[in-house]
Amino acid sequence: MDNDGVGKVLIVIGGVVLIAGIVIYFFGSKLNWLGNLPGDIRIERENFRFYFPFTTLLLLNVLLYIIVRIWRWLNW
Repeated sequence: MDNDGVGKVLIVIGGVVLIAGIVIYFFGSKLNWLGNLPGDIRIERENFRFYFPFTTLLLLNVLLYIIVRIWRWLNW
């Protein structure tokens, strides 16, 4: 990958991080359901906590897949 390609990738990553930060800042209180979906595994004992957000990861994976497919469809 040449320098132009690396620069574009860094710009896109920065834009995604910026958008994620804005969404969390302004809509963080409305996103409490994220991570508490049915299917997320949560085990709590006296001295032990285990949390695996299976359904949340699956949802984010599907969303990321759709974004990548649209990106490729636009032929970037």
